[in-house]
Amino acid sequence: MNFPKISNATRLERLQPTKGKVRMVIDTDTYNEIDDQFAIVYALLSPEQMAVEALYAAPFFNHRASSPGDGMEKSYDEILRLLERLNLSAENLAYRGSNGFLADYDHPYDSEAVRDLIDRAMNATEPLYVVAIGALTNIASAILIEPKIIEKIIVVWLGGNALHWPNTVEFNLSGDVLAARLVLDCGVPLVLIPCQGVTTHLISTVSEIELYVQGKGAIGDYLAETFKGYSDDHFAWSKEIWDVVAIAYLINADWLPSHIVSSPIISQRTAVSTVNKKPDDWLTHDLTWSFDHSRHLIRCAYHVQRDPIFRDLFIKLDKWANRA
Repeated sequence: MNFPKISNATRLERLQPTKGKVRMVIDTDTYNEIDDQFAIVYALLSPEQMAVEALYAAPFFNHRASSPGDGMEKSYDEILRLLERLNLSAENLAYRGSNGFLADYDHPYDSEAVRDLIDRAMNATEPLYVVAIGALTNIASAILIEPKIIEKIIVVWLGGNALHWPNTVEFNLSGDVLAARLVLDCGVPLVLIPCQGVTTHLISTVSEIELYVQGKGAIGDYLAETFKGYSDDHFAWSKEIWDVVAIAYLINADWLPSHIVSSPIISQRTAVSTVNKKPDDWLTHDLTWSFDHSRHLIRCAYHVQRDPIFRDLFIKLDKWANRA
């Protein structure tokens, strides 16, 4: 596959931490977990730092969905529920994405989300940030259909594990390995935020959620209900809210110390078809990172400062609930 080449100078410029307000879209498997909801709300309550132009429903497949397409539809419906509680219209904002995961690079998924991403990127006069907090099917499909968007976008992806971790078996990466491999290989400017070993401690508790989220309007109550409903046993229990980290990077990159590294390679010792199968059904234990330092550069986070991120989110929720 031939993709547009970006000069090293342009790449490094685009990988610099953000300054000022940015244009962005969010690609999210919203119903898969509870943290996508927090991330979407965080972004929409941060108009001084970002203009959220679109929300794309991404496919997922686990016990909460009967297929990747069902996961996408449930995610789309969840986006609508969030927007309703924020008193925002879904028109020209929420879009359905891919109905499955990539089987090969010859058959990308053509969806509302993919077409909107292509149109929005190609018509942009400045780079469009694409925040991905799920499998990369929509983004990879858009690149395959119109490779020129590589010159127009910057992807911020929560996916995989830390580069030093013994494996990179992680839900967002494992959901669509072909899509993840394409994004890492094609040369699109990428900010990688790993999960295990980096974002791991971005967690909260019922007591904290009850203090700072519950009671903050319809959206605060919904987030709190969703959080507490994830487990029946809250004793000494905490829950990951990892997805907010991708939004936090665009607000204040100092909260996510990072460095420039060569784009890692996804290695898989055993050839196993993962297309449209639940992660529990695969032999994913052999997914690892490997490295070739002659490859193009990306930015990769190596730490997350938990407290200022949650502080900023809680302050914005409180301001929204008490707006005039």
